[in-house]
Amino acid sequence: MLDVVVIGGGISGLATAHGLMQRGLDAVVLEHQITPGGNAISERFDGFLMEHGPTTFSASVPDATEQLEALDLLTGARDLGPEVRRRYLRNKGRLIGVSAHPAGFLMSNYLSPKARVSMLLEALRPRKADGAEESIHDFTTRRFGREFADKIIEPMAAGLFMGDSKQLSIYGAFARLAEMEQKHGSIIKGILKARKGSEPGRHLYSWREGIGTIPTTLAKRLGARVRTGVTVHKVAKSAFGFNVRTSQGDVQARTVVLAVQPHVATALLEPLDLDGAAAAGAIAAPPVNVVFLGYRREQVGHPLDGLGFLSTKDNNRIISGAQFLSTMYEGRAPNGYVAISAYTSGVRNPELVKLDEATLVGEVHKELAELLDIKGPPKLHRTRRWSLGLPQYELGHSKRVAVLDSVADRVPGLFITGNFLQGISVANCLSRANETALGVIKSLASQTQAEPSQSA
Repeated sequence: MLDVVVIGGGISGLATAHGLMQRGLDAVVLEHQITPGGNAISERFDGFLMEHGPTTFSASVPDATEQLEALDLLTGARDLGPEVRRRYLRNKGRLIGVSAHPAGFLMSNYLSPKARVSMLLEALRPRKADGAEESIHDFTTRRFGREFADKIIEPMAAGLFMGDSKQLSIYGAFARLAEMEQKHGSIIKGILKARKGSEPGRHLYSWREGIGTIPTTLAKRLGARVRTGVTVHKVAKSAFGFNVRTSQGDVQARTVVLAVQPHVATALLEPLDLDGAAAAGAIAAPPVNVVFLGYRREQVGHPLDGLGFLSTKDNNRIISGAQFLSTMYEGRAPNGYVAISAYTSGVRNPELVKLDEATLVGEVHKELAELLDIKGPPKLHRTRRWSLGLPQYELGHSKRVAVLDSVADRVPGLFITGNFLQGISVANCLSRANETALGVIKSLASQTQAEPSQSA
């Protein structure tokens, strides 16, 4: 009988199993897909590198950074390229560049003079005292003003989460900002203290072969403990712990970790914990299209001197955000070429997932050509359709997470981890996985202590 069965072989599941293995426990990962890694897929072709899912690792989560250091991955990590100098936002059909300097928005005319004064006054505004939940739009309107919320935060919500700033919870989507307000009384004060070194840096790393390097490394360390092509049909309580029914037979384990998407967690939780199943089922994950385009450098008139761009809402446009991948990291395109990824669908335009590939690529290229002064068609393109994309941390998310975190209280030995709980980033997933592994260890220790008294 196994100590632990981890269901799901994405970064969260692999990291949880690796943490358990390091501590001497017998953990096995069951993954439905043939290749582990979940949505952290990096694909190289014709000299290009496409990221199907996440593109960066943020060094702002110390626990996650320590895990990568233990995996000896930091030595090969690449920081952003030197050409990343600006951030771009699209508003009313045109791109506006803003300096990457923290004071960039104050120096730019992207915001009106009135809005920039409102930003400066943020440091003087009192912290929220009633503890009531807010959307990220309401929070930033209160702290910085309505124009800031509409022209900066709304595009960020659409580009980073493929969501709606008026529906996403500040405690879920941007918990760090809420923490800064409570800790420092001001977001600006919190950012200034972070830049002085009192808080972790915010480097965005990747690797020569992309973010997929992380799950690939974890899977290699775990070896035969990762079983791919295995579909889990049901998890049931048993006298010894749990019976996991799979497409390749039953597996017995003392504890089980669900490291799957919310809809899968809902199905597996229903026979065991209706409250947990309902909480997971309430987390939406709208579809997302990723469109990867390769161009000759001379085709593109824009300097591409930034991470990419985010877009305010425009019903005549379909791109929520784009990344200039070959500017962000070297090796993303052959010499003389550039690589760009655009993101569509999400909460703004879920119907776009139904477009055929040729139409989708054509529409995305059309928008990019207008914004980036591109002459001629792309030399190469790929698409990725995620029928279920990023989980939405909508209002009430903290309560749903509390219910999911307490599943182990109602069903001892059953744990949940993943990007739909406390952060969608790779770093957040690694940190949560470590917390989950520690919870499993504590559960197994309590079981062991209880066994002698039970046998007596």
